[in-house]
Amino acid sequence: MVMPDAKSARRIRKAQISVYLDPAVMKSLADYAARREQPQSMIAEAAIASFLSPDADERREAVFTKRLDQIDRRMTRLERDVGIAVESLAVFIKFWLATTPALPEPAAQAARAKAGERYDAFVTALGRRLAKGPKLRQEISEDLGPPSVD
Repeated sequence: MVMPDAKSARRIRKAQISVYLDPAVMKSLADYAARREQPQSMIAEAAIASFLSPDADERREAVFTKRLDQIDRRMTRLERDVGIAVESLAVFIKFWLATTPALPEPAAQAARAKAGERYDAFVTALGRRLAKGPKLRQEISEDLGPPSVD
């Protein structure tokens, strides 16, 4: 009587199945297996096991939670940036209204003509700054909280 050695005892014949895959899924599987230098059947078996595992729901929930946390942090930064922009605009408008006197009509016509040129220059400068310069939100420390009232 021949006793099976430990190595052959661990080798259990796996069941073979036949599945139909969308060509794009098959290409992704083949590309992934080639990159990992692993057989496609091993990749497919691991994917199926992962999908069917009891903790798959918890893992999916953890992935969703992580993604939602990232989105929440981005939204918080966006709210902060919009708040800075709104406050900056409000301060500028108050300052401009307080320091700019109304012009008499002949001077107002000339000022309107000059305003078009100045606006075009502003848009050009803004475009340059957005393309390459540091952003205002990068110049303002995120560590600054609301001012404390003593």
